[in-house]
Amino acid sequence: MKQFFNKLYSRFIRIRGTPREIALGFGLGLFIGFSPTMGFQMALGIFIAALLKWNKIAAAVGVQVTNPITAPFIYSFTYLIGARVIGLEKPFAWHNVFDIGNLLNMLEKAPGIILALTIGGVIIGLPIAWAGYLISFSAVERYQGTIKLKLQRQKEKTKKKIQTIKNRKKK
Repeated sequence: MKQFFNKLYSRFIRIRGTPREIALGFGLGLFIGFSPTMGFQMALGIFIAALLKWNKIAAAVGVQVTNPITAPFIYSFTYLIGARVIGLEKPFAWHNVFDIGNLLNMLEKAPGIILALTIGGVIIGLPIAWAGYLISFSAVERYQGTIKLKLQRQKEKTKKKIQTIKNRKKK
């Protein structure tokens, strides 16, 4: 598992773009991942990232915070937060969920449920997106700085070798 995350991290910091563009894309993806837009989060993240000229790949990676394993936890948490903020009572009972009366009741309350998910998603998504931005910016900037330093050292070594060769030819 550790190897998987190391590989994922290694690929992420190598995404092409400026640290700012990559971090903004990743933060956007995280934010959208907490919105009740499951099913078209990826398309939404890439579309908005393209409009804002942020990194589309990083946005797609950030959206993956919501996946089949994490979605029940994320949506339950965002719903609870949003429902508490807007004062929404329990929307339906899980027992007899296939009873036509309960299904109609649930459909009747769907706008409130979606509103609660949206508000909870914003409340939870904003700080997580901000933290994701800061962490990814730092990681990408550090990696790109290391690469620039290595390239600069290699360039200096090459210049010295060329100068040495030129000096030998002069003698």
